[in-house]
Amino acid sequence: MPYTLAVAGKGGTGKTTFAALAIRSLLAAGRHNILAVDADPNANLADLLGLEMPTTVADVLDETKGLREMPPGMTKDRYLEYRVQTSLSEGAGIDLLVMGRPEGKGCYCFANSVLRRAMEGLTGSYDRVVLDNEAGMEHLSRHTTQDVDVLFILSDPSLVGVRSAIRIRDIARELELKIKDIRLVVNRSPESLPDRLVSEIESAGLVLAGIVPPSDEIQEYELEERPLLTMPAESEVVRAVRSIIVAAGALAADGVSTMGQG
Repeated sequence: MPYTLAVAGKGGTGKTTFAALAIRSLLAAGRHNILAVDADPNANLADLLGLEMPTTVADVLDETKGLREMPPGMTKDRYLEYRVQTSLSEGAGIDLLVMGRPEGKGCYCFANSVLRRAMEGLTGSYDRVVLDNEAGMEHLSRHTTQDVDVLFILSDPSLVGVRSAIRIRDIARELELKIKDIRLVVNRSPESLPDRLVSEIESAGLVLAGIVPPSDEIQEYELEERPLLTMPAESEVVRAVRSIIVAAGALAADGVSTMGQG
């Protein structure tokens, strides 16, 4: 089984940026067999990775919605899984699967079901998987976040953000999802958190994986449409994310964590 990192959090906390920089750390450490999964309907991970936007799971569902005849020997479900697997965008050391934005009432459940089955067939071929989830908590109730080694929940340096992260952690526990470790990342924050935030985090028993500083460099890269994979190793934000990934054990051969459970 691959070592799987997932990223969650309320909207605007920088989940996708963190996911892209986590992938950058993995590639820089010689992990060149990575599957990135953009499960956010507002998909933009491809842009941050410098990859072409692939055919999405939603596109595949639209294409096959009225299809009556399947290729010989294939059920519709099997054909959908095959089409999802062939929709990957391929890069140097990394492949990208994008969920897209399903249309119509109720189609999210079917799309997520297809995504789960497709991922089951795909992940065995990869060394590392990085899953960028949609904002909020609904993806947890849909059980798209499964068999995860570390779930990073991102927050901004605010009580609202931290309490949202705590709720996401609690929902993951209530749903008994297969997540080995849950950690908080406070993004775009000064080096030292206010005592009130530290108290909130500690009283909830939430493991603080690390703090990522604000970065004008990130904004420049995004405005100039340069992939975050090309950010220099000495960048403060790159070093911060790498430190968090190292502590999670994601760069180790066996993915052994150096921190406790969340």
